[in-house]
Formats: sequence, C-alpha cells, structure tokens
Amino acid sequence: MSSNPKTSPTAKPTANRRSKVLPELNKKDLGNLIPKRGGKLTPKIGRMLMKSAGWKTVGSIPNISQAVVLAVPHTSNIDGIYALPCLFALDLKISIMGKHTLFKIPVLAQLMRWLGIIPINREAKGSVLQASIDKFKNNKTLFLGLAPEGTRKYTDSWKTGFYYLAVGANVPILPVALDYNTKEVRFLEMVYPTGNIEEDLPKIYAQYGGVMPYHPERLSQPLQDVNQAFFKG
Repeated sequence: MSSNPKTSPTAKPTANRRSKVLPELNKKDLGNLIPKRGGKLTPKIGRMLMKSAGWKTVGSIPNISQAVVLAVPHTSNIDGIYALPCLFALDLKISIMGKHTLFKIPVLAQLMRWLGIIPINREAKGSVLQASIDKFKNNKTLFLGLAPEGTRKYTDSWKTGFYYLAVGANVPILPVALDYNTKEVRFLEMVYPTGNIEEDLPKIYAQYGGVMPYHPERLSQPLQDVNQAFFKG
C-alpha cells in the first residue's frame, strides 16, 4: 500500500545523508555527437545565472546523438528556473514536444524552436507513441526530454510511455535530476532498456536515491520508496 506523501519519512532530507557525489559537468565535457544549441552568448549567460543561484551541474553524458531524457522529480514550475540555465551553460539541446497548433504563429514558432520545442499532432491518425518514435527516425540528433511523473503533484506511479518510446526508437534513457538538497542538476547513469520493464525501472528509480525536489511532499511514490531505503541505509 502506498504511504501518505505528506507523512512520508522521505519528506525532508536527512543531514548526514546526501545523494551520490558526482564530478562537475561543463560544456567542454560534451562530445561531438551530443545535440548542441550552437550558441555563443547563451552559455555565458547560463553559467552566470547558475553561479549567482549557487547551483552547479554534475555527472556525465556519453557521447551519443540520441536519447530519451528524464526530468525527475518535477514538483514545481520553479524547476525550470534552474534547468534552463543549466542547458544554456552546457550549450546542450534537449527538445520537448508541444502542440503543433502553436507553431501556426510565425513569431511564436520561431521562439519555440529556439527553446527546443518540436511540434506534435496529438489528433493525427496513429498513436502519440509512434509519432514520438518517428521523431527519432527523422532526426539523427535528438535528445527528447520527458517528465514521466506526468504531474507536478504527488503520484503513486510513473507513466511508462518514455520506456516504450526508448525501446521502440532503440535509444538509451538518460535520467536527470534536480536536487534541491545539494543544489545540483544531476546527469545520472545512462540506462539501455532491455525490453523488460520490470527489471529496468528499478535501475532508473535507484539512481534518484537521496534526491530532494522543491516540494518534498509531492515526491512520487516510487522515489519515496527509494529515498526511504536510502535514508535508512
């Protein structure tokens, strides 16, 4: 039975435990195959914003051209205030999907493409999953960002579309975390899906041990379970 998120023992970080220490990640650490924004000014602005906020980016990104990127945990719109400067500082391009109708306005379409938003027609014949798989087939260089919790509120499970997308497109999964306990954007270990979701999901969950979101009481149940074991350990 799922525990009440508001009374969960993982609702607040424990002083003597923190998420795994990872090396700092900088723009120069990104390989030539990884999608880049290609900006000259934005990386400088991103670094300045990250430094002023007291945040840093850690972990590593393998030199590959395609991946499904997980943004977890996502409990507040505030997350974007730290996530976007991180992407700018790295000159890293992570795309997300938006309604195709928004691209009918030229000025808005240009801005959305600059931000990395790609159009998808959710009403077209066929599934959204297949349309997403096709995005990988049609783009040799693509990091596609998804939020598998599907809400900024508490949820007892993740949506699993991201997993079947990775399997269908034959691309790895890159978990990323915003840890408000350490003030870090954390690029975690790449997971190559085997097709056995029951075995692969726990490998992804486990990497978020000790990670604290902006609203700890909204942490999804899978990550509450991971943190409960982490803090007890």
